[in-house]
Amino acid sequence: MGERTYNVLFLCTGNSARSILAESYLNEMGHGRFRAYSAGSHPTGKVNPFALQLLESNRIPTAGARSKAWDEFAKPGAPKMDFIITVCDQAAGEMCPIWPGKPVTAHWGVEDPVAVSGDDEKIRAAFMKAFAVLQKRIALLVSLRLESIDAMSMEQRLKQIGKER
Repeated sequence: MGERTYNVLFLCTGNSARSILAESYLNEMGHGRFRAYSAGSHPTGKVNPFALQLLESNRIPTAGARSKAWDEFAKPGAPKMDFIITVCDQAAGEMCPIWPGKPVTAHWGVEDPVAVSGDDEKIRAAFMKAFAVLQKRIALLVSLRLESIDAMSMEQRLKQIGKER
């Protein structure tokens, strides 16, 4: 019998950078144990080119990356989420849709690389910093023995992971 696949939804306001980075990285590193998605409360409608460039330079597939509204995941027929993780402070404070199935939620605030201005080198550095934080947190998530953790303990562990820098 195969291992269970856990669905994870990463939320951000614009769904153009941090949540896209997290979705793509977890899908690559989750080894089939995880299926990641991303969405935004006010999606920009496009993925930031610096995010795509960073993923591609790390050989992480970007073919399905798109900016989309979080309502898409609250509709009937949407994948049932096991975990919902906000990666920006603004989205964490917004009124979210009601998620079917009572997923475990946590906040993993990551500085917004899109907010950085300057030359391309400075912007790329901001994206790399945000990506490094997400990589560390996702590695911790992937290492958990999820099948042996109850929902309350899982929520506490996910929140603790969100404090990792």
